Amino acid sequence: MAEEEAPTGGSSSPSPGKKPVMVVGIDDSEHSYYALEWTLQHFFAPGQPQQYKLVVLTAKPPAASLLPTVEADLKRTVARVIDKAKMLCSEVIDVGYENMEGDARSVICEAVDRHHAEILVIGCHGYSKWKRAVLGSVSDYCTHHAHCSVMVVKRPKHKH
Repeated sequence: MAEEEAPTGGSSSPSPGKKPVMVVGIDDSEHSYYALEWTLQHFFAPGQPQQYKLVVLTAKPPAASLLPTVEADLKRTVARVIDKAKMLCSEVIDVGYENMEGDARSVICEAVDRHHAEILVIGCHGYSKWKRAVLGSVSDYCTHHAHCSVMVVKRPKHKH
């Protein structure tokens, strides 16, 4: 369930005096935390004017198909993800946090539409073509279906 209400209206641009919205989709992976940290560093640096309202979004699979123990574990994971995002975003003035239930691909694209977002930022797990074909790729899906600019942030490969 979302922690804030969706804006009303059909315009794709922000109302006069309102900041445009940037949605950052995260999960409990190093790749998505890196994407959030990269976004904060490049768009929300302390002491710099904040040009966007930030919405940090995480998705949880629908509860109907899960065992109670799995459901409880997913709720703890979502709480951990939101808590870490709040810690990382502590310097951001205009930020909201949402936890939506459903497939991550659909949840992210629906949030983009609901917030009339100008930019969507998501991390990339760096799967091979074969793994992307089998597992599906949230970033690939969002680049094709989100109704805004999509920035896919890749974590640099560690040099040994």
